[in-house]
Amino acid sequence: MTDFGAIDALLAGAGKQVPLPPVGERRILREELDLSRAQLAQALGVSPSTVAGWESGRDPSGETRVKYAYFLDGARTKLAADPAREAPADEPEARVVADAGQTVSQDDGDQDELAVAQPCVLCGQPARHQVAGFPQHLDPAECTTTPAAAQPAPAPEPTPEPAPAPAPAGVQRGRGGTGGPGQDSRGVRVVAAGRRVRPADAPDPLAGRIPAAVAAALAEHGGDVAEATAALVKRAIPDAMALLDQARTGGRYDVVAHPWLPDVLRKQTARGADQIWEARPKWTRPELPAGAHEITALDVNGAYLSALKTHLPLGQLEHSDSGRHDRRRAGIHLITPPDWDHDAYLPNPIGQRDEPGPLWVTEPTLRLLLRISGPKYGLCEAPVIHESWTSGATEGLLEKFRITLKDARDRAIADGDDVTLEYVKAMYAKFVSTMGESNYNRELYRTDWMHLIRSQAFANLWLKAHRAYDEGLIVVRAMGTDELHVAGDWRAVFPEGRGVTEVKVKDVYTVGDAADVTPEEA
Repeated sequence: MTDFGAIDALLAGAGKQVPLPPVGERRILREELDLSRAQLAQALGVSPSTVAGWESGRDPSGETRVKYAYFLDGARTKLAADPAREAPADEPEARVVADAGQTVSQDDGDQDELAVAQPCVLCGQPARHQVAGFPQHLDPAECTTTPAAAQPAPAPEPTPEPAPAPAPAGVQRGRGGTGGPGQDSRGVRVVAAGRRVRPADAPDPLAGRIPAAVAAALAEHGGDVAEATAALVKRAIPDAMALLDQARTGGRYDVVAHPWLPDVLRKQTARGADQIWEARPKWTRPELPAGAHEITALDVNGAYLSALKTHLPLGQLEHSDSGRHDRRRAGIHLITPPDWDHDAYLPNPIGQRDEPGPLWVTEPTLRLLLRISGPKYGLCEAPVIHESWTSGATEGLLEKFRITLKDARDRAIADGDDVTLEYVKAMYAKFVSTMGESNYNRELYRTDWMHLIRSQAFANLWLKAHRAYDEGLIVVRAMGTDELHVAGDWRAVFPEGRGVTEVKVKDVYTVGDAADVTPEEA
């Protein structure tokens, strides 16, 4: 009877997940109570970035979901009982945060809410948050257009007064040259454009660069799609560097393009590799449960494009043997990795490495290990840091560059424009692969950046594998940066599509029958 009692207890405790309000309402409920993300995160035992993820489209699970639902329900009840406040449903749509392809920072506690708005380090517009100690917008869209909520209210109509004496040509009356009585008081809406401003309704020069290049290539080759595509792919590297330069115009950081590099970042032989371990996963689950399993091979879209959002060192790397990790810096680290006891169902976050002992890893790998060793995950011990080569860093260094490429990719997919799609893919893929000591790109020698971006892509894939496992799927394989094999209802976990926040099906196959076929034999 013991087995039946356990089953009865399991059935008694089972139930559907607690429902949550729509994504757009969650942030409004919190803000209507004048609560910051940090305050709510502390009460729920999570990080502010986790709360930001819930307010941007992610859903918590387990006990945390129950607590979050309890808070939201209580907030809704409290606001409904307060006649001095409007119901959250009446709030303008402008307050709803859209995803826009931005991933929430992987590092718990890496972003904070500012008491007083400060200029964003990327665009100069007022920002209410800081990431890794630097004021930044969490939504990339706010770096290109001024939010509607931040626009000044229209000036009231002036009281008619006697017309003043004419001013000399080219001179405006009023304080700050804003125009005086008798002149148009509506003003011109402007947005930041590097150190300058431009009219808000003027076309974004970054957004127009890629369509102009495609149009010119098609015209040059008489509309021949294949020839135009080949020509664009051939010039993808210099075009990507020109786009990066334009995206960095007016930036507040000076980037060292050709820094001195420590020996560990230099190739050991002419055709060999350096000493950096990128943690590329190549993992297959050793055993599946008995029975037949339909396995779906998922393709992660734009893996390297998403990985451009990572903590990159700005200047020349500096050595440290303190054994401590400074979240305001980024680089490479010599560590002794922790033991990994979960190979039966999850890949090792440092990949398949047979050699024991210390190894050089990148910032994304170290941050991932530190994250999953914490109390929230508790999957392993913390790595031991022996020495580091780091520099002051920011996560948003390539953000305008990334968003421009992402938007061009999205438009190309929507329009069925294969020429632009292949051109954009070549731009970000070759940008990543040639920023080391490459003869194809002599404008930027940042081998450390190349390793960091690649490792970020691997870390992103590992996080997707963990999310699949956490949501009840069977993780079967994890390969490189963009391939994840799972068994189960994956559509309940990952959105399907061609966007960078979505996945698409690469293959579907069945494993397991009376002959007990293993994944390797399949």
